[in-house]
Amino acid sequence: MSHLFEFFGYPATDHSPEALRSAETKDCPFQAVGCTKKLLDVPTGACSLKQPSFSQPVIICPTRLYADNHQVLQDVADRAFFPGLPLIHGRQAVAAARASDKRVVAVLGKGSGGEMRLPQRSGGTGSYWVDWILALLHPDGSLDQFVAVEVQTADTTGNYLPSRQAMLLPGRPIVQSTAGVNWENVCKRIITQLVYKGQLLQREETCKNGLFFICPAPVFDRVMKRLGGREGLTSVHLQSHAITFMAYDYVSPEHRQDGTPIPLTLQTTHTTSVAKLQERFGNVELPEPNVYRDAIQAALSGEPNPNRARR
Repeated sequence: MSHLFEFFGYPATDHSPEALRSAETKDCPFQAVGCTKKLLDVPTGACSLKQPSFSQPVIICPTRLYADNHQVLQDVADRAFFPGLPLIHGRQAVAAARASDKRVVAVLGKGSGGEMRLPQRSGGTGSYWVDWILALLHPDGSLDQFVAVEVQTADTTGNYLPSRQAMLLPGRPIVQSTAGVNWENVCKRIITQLVYKGQLLQREETCKNGLFFICPAPVFDRVMKRLGGREGLTSVHLQSHAITFMAYDYVSPEHRQDGTPIPLTLQTTHTTSVAKLQERFGNVELPEPNVYRDAIQAALSGEPNPNRARR
């Protein structure tokens, strides 16, 4: 069971005029347009989910990470290039660099000049997209170098519609739903994509600092657990074959106030190599031998499954 932790940008427990107005107008305080996360062609307003079994709420909408005018991208640019460089949308960045005779960062991505599409895999089976490109431009507007940025929140299973419908009623009652986080899907899909894109990017002459991966802190923790722990991913400095994890979480409760979306803060960063990530992904922990045989025999005999005792 779970319930919505944030609804149209504001905490579910926030009954302020700002929170009620945002739900009524189907607004999204983190982008210029309204909520684009749809369920049955209706804006869901579902930013994050809280499960009783998990201590932290989990962000389930990527747009939630774009608070404060995409501060996460500024954080990447500050780390990858130089602190404080202006981020400018698409081709406008070329003119801005020439007009100011200074370096700027061009932002290419959804709503900022089009998502960047990567070549299909060999044989045309499958293609991957990169969410953002941050390109450092010389004062004459030419390309100096770039980094790629992937943004990932949690996938859900089940149905949070009962929680959503209740939030639209007078008093915004918090109602439990069957929705949950599909952690295994997040891990297997994201890690595979990171390895593939990281391998592509390390062949790029002007991608000097690799790939950046932005995610909520619970997603980072789960990915690290799937990879056998952060300590197994050797730290490296920024370079073409690097992958930098940047995990964000909510500020502590004492810094929150009604009528304002909860601020996010950069909780942790970790830079490792594509090769080490690939190595750890393939080095899975296996159970004892013959777990399938034991489970089959238990199912056929009606006896208790011995695998349950091994968990």
